[in-house]
Amino acid sequence: MKKMVPRGKMSRKTRRALDEMKRVTWGFTPVTRKVESTKRYRRADKAARNEWAARGSDVT
Repeated sequence: MKKMVPRGKMSRKTRRALDEMKRVTWGFTPVTRKVESTKRYRRADKAARNEWAARGSDVT
């Protein structure tokens, strides 16, 4: 059986290993997601459409 060693007396490497074992990784991003508004003006989208039209995309 392992002896109980106070955390302050453990080496940095041992403390990091302990922390790593306790740390839990998430299977997803916990950030709240929201749906983009369709009414919003997006300058980048307009520029992309104009560029696409300028290339001669009249081929259907």
